[in-house]
Order: sequence, then structure tokens, then C-alpha cells
Amino acid sequence: MIWLLLLPILIGSIVVHELAHAWVARREGDDTAERQGRITLNPIPHLDPVGSFLVPAILIALPGSFIFGWARPVPVNPANFRDRVWGDIRVSMAGPASNVLLALVFTLLLIPAVSLAGGMGAAMNPEEGSLFVSAAFYGILINLILAVFNMIPVPPLDGSHVLRHLLPEGLRASYDSVGRIGIVILLGFLFLVPDGFGIIMAPVFFMTDILVSVVRLVVQP
Repeated sequence: MIWLLLLPILIGSIVVHELAHAWVARREGDDTAERQGRITLNPIPHLDPVGSFLVPAILIALPGSFIFGWARPVPVNPANFRDRVWGDIRVSMAGPASNVLLALVFTLLLIPAVSLAGGMGAAMNPEEGSLFVSAAFYGILINLILAVFNMIPVPPLDGSHVLRHLLPEGLRASYDSVGRIGIVILLGFLFLVPDGFGIIMAPVFFMTDILVSVVRLVVQP
């Protein structure tokens, strides 16, 4: 079953995402996450029962190829950052950046996978190809979804930390208050705005096409 392949890739990707937040926070001067055991590849301290298991399982069961999930937020204390503004930005961007890096790693893995599978057709139709091809392809897709979704500037997502520091100081408190209903706003956008899902996924598909095109250039004689 496809979920036996997708769920471990998703869990591993969100663990790396949270680990990146914690590791960069320590480099910026805040050891809060480190003291809570979050600088680890062990998934147990990171995972959330709903966001890491229940939601992904439901999405896998639904029609379509969208899969998403989340872990427990990494605790940080911005007051400990050596540079409060840039520290906050770098810590927030570390998660999406780690997923982009993982997408590139899976792209490198897709090259030998396609070669062993017998050509580019397997890469373009991963469900019909080898398990190795499917794992690499979905590794790219899942990590780009995590990177793009978390860059949406709606509190409490990572992208909101960048936009917050660009706003006039008088608007920041109001913007922060959106965090209490940020996910509700985002879900409303997905379900109520025509093709809201397609708008969010457009950059994911665009970047996936670019990476698959790179594989095609490398693999084709």
C-alpha cells in the first residue's frame, strides 16, 4: 500500500524540519529546544499524534496525491537570540530550507533509480515504476510541499516570521493575534476560494517539474 511508503518519508521529513529549527536556534544563542531534547533525529520527541499520524493517514486515504503533516512546534525564546530579528528569521527559515535540501537529495537519488528502472518513463509515472523510484519521487514532492506550505505568511507558519519583521511596528501585535486562527484562515482559503489548493500547490508542481527535468537531462543519453 502506498501509505507504507509515504508515511515514513513524511515523518522523516518533518523530523528533519523540526531538528533544523532547533539546531539553528542553538546557533543563534537559544538552547531552549536543546534542553528539551529536540536536537535529535529520534522522531519521538518531535512527533504529534494528530499532525504526524492522523492527518496524513486521512489525506492518504482521500483521492488525490496531497499529503501533509506537522510535528510539535520547537520551543524557542527569541530573547536569547544574539540578533533578535535576524535570529528569528534564520530559525524560522531553517525548517523550509531543510526540506528544500532534502528535495535535492531525493533528486540525486532519483537519477540512479530511473536508470535502474529502465528510463524516464518510470520517473514520470512513479506508481508504475520501482519502489526506489517511487520513494525518490515522493521524497521530492513531500519535501517541496512542506517547504512551500510552511512559507505561507500566515501565523503561526514559518513564513509569517519574515513578514512580521517587514511590517510597521504598530501592525505587528495585530498580525501576531491572527496566529490564534491562522490555520482556520488557511483551511478556509483552501476550501472556499476556487482552486485555492491549486494556487498553493502551483509552486510545488513547478519546482517538481524542474527537478524531474534535471533528472531527465542527466539520465537521457
